[in-house]
Amino acid sequence: MSSTISSFLYLISGICFIIALRGLSHPSTSRAGNYCGVVGMLISIFTTLTLDVVQNYAMITIGLLIGGVIGAIIARKIQMTALPQLVAAFHSLVGLSACFVAIAAFYQPEAYGIGKLGLMKPGALLEVALGLAIGGITFTGSIVAFGKLQGTITSNPLVFSGQHAINALMCGIVITLVILLCFSQSPVAFWLIFFVALTLGFCLVLPIGGADMPIVVSMLNSYSGWAAAGIGFTLSNHLMIITGALVGSSGAILCYIMCKGMNRSFFSVIIGGFGNKSKDFQKSEPASNQISVREGDAGEAALILKKASSIVIVPGYGMAVAQAQHALREMANLLKDRGVVVRYAIHPVAGRMPGHMNVLLAEANVPYEEVLELEEVNSQFEQTDVAFVIGANDVTNPAAKNDPSSPIYGMPILDVENAKSVLFTKRSMAFGYAGVENDLFFRKNTLMLFGDAKKMCEKIIQSLN
Repeated sequence: MSSTISSFLYLISGICFIIALRGLSHPSTSRAGNYCGVVGMLISIFTTLTLDVVQNYAMITIGLLIGGVIGAIIARKIQMTALPQLVAAFHSLVGLSACFVAIAAFYQPEAYGIGKLGLMKPGALLEVALGLAIGGITFTGSIVAFGKLQGTITSNPLVFSGQHAINALMCGIVITLVILLCFSQSPVAFWLIFFVALTLGFCLVLPIGGADMPIVVSMLNSYSGWAAAGIGFTLSNHLMIITGALVGSSGAILCYIMCKGMNRSFFSVIIGGFGNKSKDFQKSEPASNQISVREGDAGEAALILKKASSIVIVPGYGMAVAQAQHALREMANLLKDRGVVVRYAIHPVAGRMPGHMNVLLAEANVPYEEVLELEEVNSQFEQTDVAFVIGANDVTNPAAKNDPSSPIYGMPILDVENAKSVLFTKRSMAFGYAGVENDLFFRKNTLMLFGDAKKMCEKIIQSLN
């Protein structure tokens, strides 16, 4: 295939990816956006396979089959609750692949047309070094994020004295080694960049607490994009440069938006939680044995819901764990049939990744116009009869406004406390992901509904009928 045709097809692929990102910006167009992204990827794969530089089709076919089968199995079996972990795991693979390409380019530069071993072009060395460094940070940082989301690593910020100075020192070492590599082409400097970057990835993400993990997922998404873009320069592949830049910039923008939504410093997150108030916070046991809570059952909840004229439903990770979205939608439909106005309030970081709750509600065919963002719904709680909180915790915690010592202080929350009645569906009095007790449990207008969220909704449906 001629370079003109391949460049034209790559351009079409890039346009498809841009349209896909635009489509993913709203639930109503997200399906079409996904299809457009798939078409763009198919075009890019076909174009790449027809390039003159591609020779070993057997090895490529084996790789495509292995990766395709594994990906298909994971996609079919993965639970919605594990989607954030899956995203973090895939980010780690993008970072690792960038490292592998950088290693291959460094030891076989002739295959990439960037010189000979020990005599590489300085510009190409810089591209390889940056791809290696960013890929290494992305790989280990994503592994830590996966562990925190999966629960194999504590969600507490793992901090130690002098950590920021050490992180800054490692950043300086990586920059120095990159400069040294460009002048000396030393394999020692090359591998030192790799190992220091791997260590830096661990050190950047470990100090970030569970409450900020959705931001970290976006941050690592951005890192993986820039790693791919860097390797695109090494491979002289325009499409990799374009798509890497798209992923890197969109991930960075999303990370910034989420930081703003959580009142977090963008730079404090990307350098490893610098200034995070949670570093001095220690978990304590729930205070439910000291202050009584109002505990109710499905029958009481149904009676309160029947009398309401307006209800705002606040979903959280507990809904995802219980897979309660379908039962919740059925309950809402019954209430709407009775003339009740039902809306859904979505916090920007509800769940474990951006848009987690939107995906679940869309899966349950909840109308898009009923789903409101934090800025739209907060002013409406004072006129709301019932706030039905199902599995959300940190995003409704008044400590974010009232307790300066809290690790979530300053984070905008859904003001469910202003509703006339609050029905809080939760398995127990256990902490939320940020490790902070919720004062809302003990308010006079709150009725706690303990149990599995799906079963509770089903019992409420029975009572309503």
